[in-house]
Amino acid sequence: MANKEINNDQLIAHIIKGIEEVKGNEIDILDLREIENTVCDYFVICSGTSNTQVNAIVNSIQKTVSKSLKDKPWHIEGTDNAEWVLMDYVNVVVHVFQKHIREYYDIESLWGDAKITSIETNY
Repeated sequence: MANKEINNDQLIAHIIKGIEEVKGNEIDILDLREIENTVCDYFVICSGTSNTQVNAIVNSIQKTVSKSLKDKPWHIEGTDNAEWVLMDYVNVVVHVFQKHIREYYDIESLWGDAKITSIETNY
């Protein structure tokens, strides 16, 4: 289960490292702390180009966070079809999308009041 002693910033940094190790695209962090009645403090959203890459991103995040912080997600959903996988680390929820599914649901617009930080990648 998610370890309450882990700092959100540390967790997000390791999540991003896991995404970058398998070349996940369009990484955004949505800060939800200033919005009332949210289920978590942060969303980390990224895209993969195929169901294979989406699953690789999810596995890389799990491996990186587990190895570095000894933490694992409370729940993971969506790995069967790997179009949209949700990883719940309690205070941080990770959404890994295939590009067309991300465009369709447009979570960034749904949470338009959130502060969005885009992470630049070099690949």
